Amino acid sequence: MQHLELEARVHTRLSWDYTASTPRLQTLTRRAHAGQWDADRDIDWSVPVPFGAPLADGSGLARASFEASPMAGRGRAMWDAFRWELQAWLVSQFLHGEQAALTVAARLVESLPTVEAKLCAATQVTDEARHVEVFARYLREHVPDPYPINADLRALLEDVLRDSRWDVTALGMQIMVEALAMAAFRLAGATFHDPLIRRITTLVARDEARHVSLGVMSLEEAYRELSSRELSEREELVLDAAALMRRRFLLADIWERLDVDRSAGVAYAATDPAMVMYRQTVFARVVSSLVHIGLMSERVRQGLADLDLLSYGTVPRRLSRRPSGRPA
Repeated sequence: MQHLELEARVHTRLSWDYTASTPRLQTLTRRAHAGQWDADRDIDWSVPVPFGAPLADGSGLARASFEASPMAGRGRAMWDAFRWELQAWLVSQFLHGEQAALTVAARLVESLPTVEAKLCAATQVTDEARHVEVFARYLREHVPDPYPINADLRALLEDVLRDSRWDVTALGMQIMVEALAMAAFRLAGATFHDPLIRRITTLVARDEARHVSLGVMSLEEAYRELSSRELSEREELVLDAAALMRRRFLLADIWERLDVDRSAGVAYAATDPAMVMYRQTVFARVVSSLVHIGLMSERVRQGLADLDLLSYGTVPRRLSRRPSGRPA
């Protein structure tokens, strides 16, 4: 059984100040309590999942994408096989990411600086446990051969979980991983092929929106106090994480399973207009979060542009200004 085991130094912080002073966090916590859903009550698990069945042709852009791909010579059935495998891969990576998010949420309860933030993070622990439950069940019952964790996602999680600084852990998970996943969940109607997984991702996306909001609220305040040097370190993490996440979406795992030449498949995924558009669309939520927390500097903007992760209009004309914190 594959697993990830690493040692990490974690700072524990308790506060004896129980004053309710952050209305936005209080509202977010109330929304979390009101938005709790149940894996059995709110999901109809009897809905059939015809994994591998023929699919509708899809949009003209999708058909053009297939015709330009290294799969085209193997016929129409190969296109269906690829789309089912893409769904299996995405859901598998969601599951692995959600387990990491569960661990991070528990760590944030321990290390966030205020009681209000801890209470909000505690609701996320419950959410993430439920997400692991539903994605694991879906894969177990409906996907013949789920995927192991992608190597690039694993590398990012190792970096995030090893770091002792709570804000770096939150930045890597709440902003880079969770915001990306939330956007992918919201595209489920266009990318997934059965109503069961679309229902699951709709429910999960509601939770993830709160998790990203918690990350933004916590980090935008914390980053006002950092020096220029410390902010530059966080920018470097953002760019490294973005590069890993882009490489993950070049789908090398799927090309290997479908016996498509890896280099040809990766080159296709890197340049195909439909796949570029998908990456830019899911990264738009990450970009928005980076703007809010003050990390969308010109350096980060250029780095994301070089990775072809910015669509027109994604970044406002006025980039994030450095928080007015300590000098380097």
